[in-house]
Amino acid sequence: MSLRWLDFDYSEGDDGTGVFDAMASVELQHAFEVQAEIDAVLAWAEANFAGRRAPVEEGGEWDAELQVSDEETHPPRRCFSLTIGGTLAFCQALGERFG
Repeated sequence: MSLRWLDFDYSEGDDGTGVFDAMASVELQHAFEVQAEIDAVLAWAEANFAGRRAPVEEGGEWDAELQVSDEETHPPRRCFSLTIGGTLAFCQALGERFG
């Protein structure tokens, strides 16, 4: 699946983990498309690393945080901020899948 709205930045820690960060600020009419991409990425992670979602420091393979806020602009916009972190094996698989 090619992502249209999410553009991930990737960074690695010294502790054998990696983090993908993506932000999208869109007019409300496109919010459902961004949410659909987020849902697809998280569904992929759940399917391919099932039962392993928890912070790495607690023994998990991956974890994610999503923040959504509405901006009072004209026209109104919705801002999505998605962070997905995990082991290097998880990050390599995510990067290969969603490039």
